[in-house]
Amino acid sequence: MIEVRQQPPMPAQKVPILSIGAGGIVRNAHYPAYRKAGFEVAGIFDLSSENATLAQEQFPNATIYSSLNELLDSDHEQIIYDLALPGSAVADTLERLPDGTYVLIQKPLGETLEQAQTILEIVERKSLKAAVNFQLRWAPYTLAAKDLIASGIIGEPHELHFEVCVYTPWALWTFLEKAPRMEMVYHSIHYIDLIRHLFGEPNSVMAHSIKDPRSPKLESSRSTIIFDYGDWKRASVHTYHGHNSGPRHQESYYRIEGPQGAIKVQMGLNMNYPDGAEDYLEYHRDGMKDWVRIPLEGSWFPDAFVGPMAAMMIWQNGGEAPSTEVHDAFETMQWVDAAYRASDARGFSPFN
Repeated sequence: MIEVRQQPPMPAQKVPILSIGAGGIVRNAHYPAYRKAGFEVAGIFDLSSENATLAQEQFPNATIYSSLNELLDSDHEQIIYDLALPGSAVADTLERLPDGTYVLIQKPLGETLEQAQTILEIVERKSLKAAVNFQLRWAPYTLAAKDLIASGIIGEPHELHFEVCVYTPWALWTFLEKAPRMEMVYHSIHYIDLIRHLFGEPNSVMAHSIKDPRSPKLESSRSTIIFDYGDWKRASVHTYHGHNSGPRHQESYYRIEGPQGAIKVQMGLNMNYPDGAEDYLEYHRDGMKDWVRIPLEGSWFPDAFVGPMAAMMIWQNGGEAPSTEVHDAFETMQWVDAAYRASDARGFSPFN
């Protein structure tokens, strides 16, 4: 079996974290990951005191701040701000952070390209060291898949496909009902970002993103996206979040094909949500009788959330910026926006 890594590089020196926003994603993913990694959360602020109190249960020594100003006025020589806010609230919060500080922003980088451009301008003007929490890049199975690709076992990849057919209880996140854009910017953005990370920049994108009768208050909740890489290479995403017929036929995977073999990753988190299903990574090479399954050392939630924060700490320790530094994340947002514009065009008809 090929030896692959599943854990991200860790910082030589850990840096305390100040949380701005302590909702479900923080309590269920950020904090369990930080506890696993031995990171310290020094302070917490959330508009909901109940959220902050619940979050503090995982880090009892963290100070709960009653206002953002109080948190920003706290005495910390070295800190990383961990922003977990709706995309529309990121810009105003960044304006209030001290110049030159380090900040990890929960995806997306705003809900629209215009908001992303505003965020980028603020980061540059204030010399913030900012990155976006596109944590799927650091999921144990993604790190392993990258090593398999680098080993050359399947040859040069020419096909990358994401398939998601699940039931997602969107009512758990009521703020999404007010979002001007939803599925591609809040969910499929993970896959768009990973496509860029694994395959590089595409030439163009085609997309179709629409509503679902099970979620009529949402702007969209099912999408088809195809990225053009020329005559021999492509990447695609197909998501359907309304499959409420039990877990038997739910699907959540990505598949990478090369001329000598293939890799398949099941992203079990999306299935039978919130309980989830099994994660697995398998590969096959021409001439092999069976697929080989690599035992995994963790999952997307919470393990993938270690990587982005560890990368921020390495950056603050004088290392390289994370791969999801804000300028790279802005390029992901550009492709999300291009996908929406392609979807709005609604394709071509032979009758007009």
